[in-house]
Amino acid sequence: MILHICRAGDWTPGEPYRPESLDTVGFVHFADPGTVHLPADRLFRGRTDLLLLRVDPARLTVPVRWEEGDPPDPGGVRFPHVYGPIDPAAVVSTHPFPPAADGSFHLPPELAAGG
Repeated sequence: MILHICRAGDWTPGEPYRPESLDTVGFVHFADPGTVHLPADRLFRGRTDLLLLRVDPARLTVPVRWEEGDPPDPGGVRFPHVYGPIDPAAVVSTHPFPPAADGSFHLPPELAAGG
C-alpha cells in the first residue's frame, strides 16, 4: 500500500482525485508507511486538517514510479509518484492524520498495525 497526504476537504469519496501537483509537476506525491512522516514533517508540520489516502497500487490505472524526492532525501529514500488521477476504486481507506503535540507526524496506529 502507498499513502498520500491531502487536506481533508480535497478528497471526495467516489470521485477521481486530481491534486494540483498533476498540473505543476506531472504526478501525485505518495509515500509508503515507513516514510510518510518525512514529507509530512517537512511540508505540513503542525497542520490539523490532513487526511491520509491509503491506495492499492495494483488498482491504479496509471503508472507508479519510485523516484527521488524533491529535494532528494539525504538517506536516498525513494518515493512512489503516481502519473495520473487517482481512481476512487484504488483508495482502500482514508485516515485522519493529526500531528503529535510537538507538531510532528507519526503513522496512525491503525495503519501501523497493518490496517
